[in-house]
Amino acid sequence: MDRTPYYESITSRELKTKLDAGDQPELLDVREPWEFELARIEGSRLIPLSELPDRFTELDPAAETVVICHHGSRSAYVTQALERAGFAKVLNLEGGLDAYADVDESVPRY
Repeated sequence: MDRTPYYESITSRELKTKLDAGDQPELLDVREPWEFELARIEGSRLIPLSELPDRFTELDPAAETVVICHHGSRSAYVTQALERAGFAKVLNLEGGLDAYADVDESVPRY
């Protein structure tokens, strides 16, 4: 059985390298507000998963979008949903913010 995900992803290291190089993909954080207060990647935009159906029009479908959650499950779901909605380039952050904390010491674990 093929277990290849039906979406593209980006590793924490790849994202950190991209951000350090000055690339500015849309960083869409789909966690809850209390999680966002605890830890986030600088420049990310919070739209909680529960609000996304009403707010996805705030996003640019032509922009490269990296979807972020705590461990990568909610963001994987959103990545697929945005692709189905016609977004051009959507990437799931593998392992979520928890994994990103390994490559960026300014992001605390929770």
